[in-house]
Amino acid sequence: MFTGIVEELGEIVAVENLGDASRFLVSGPVVTEGAKHGDSIAVNGVCLTVVDFEDGRFSADVMAETLNRSSLGALAVGSRVNLERPMALGGRLGGHLVQGHVDGTGTIVERKPSEHWEIVKISLPADLSRYVVEKGSITVDGISLTVVDAGPDYFTVSLIPTTLALTTLGVKQAGDPVNLEVDVLAKYVERLLGKGAGAPVSPAITDEEAVA
Repeated sequence: MFTGIVEELGEIVAVENLGDASRFLVSGPVVTEGAKHGDSIAVNGVCLTVVDFEDGRFSADVMAETLNRSSLGALAVGSRVNLERPMALGGRLGGHLVQGHVDGTGTIVERKPSEHWEIVKISLPADLSRYVVEKGSITVDGISLTVVDAGPDYFTVSLIPTTLALTTLGVKQAGDPVNLEVDVLAKYVERLLGKGAGAPVSPAITDEEAVA
């Protein structure tokens, strides 16, 4: 379980094509401190499993399903990525409960800079819009954010200078894809209330690498 508070802005160092998968080598000296084989690290909001690590870098295998259904498939050598280790039991919940299971992808629609913050509009898949509410939480590329405005096929977020400086949202431009994870509590409430019958919940990308 993660909190959506990015610990480090890492970089893709190498991408190895494995046929039906890819192996990423990621630079991240903060998140690799004390790392072990099999540990989980969220990369742009996708929970991946550490295969190997050395000298502040770690490698992770990503299956074709994940590459096709998340923005990880668009990563290349030199791409910057948001990195976060799982929250330790008893740790501070700085953002909100984030599973690292991406529900879908959106696209940066526009950016409106202000003096002390920036409003970013992001497209939203129609089947996820019912889980997004004003002042609710959403995870964008692994970043826990508060929704400012929620439309039928979009939402907006307000980014402070710290978020712009320390995450990928500081450099992404209109047209760039982002990973989205809605608040899991909303999906549980819908299920418990028996709502949405006949409208299947969008399947999430799970941590398939954990069984590797």
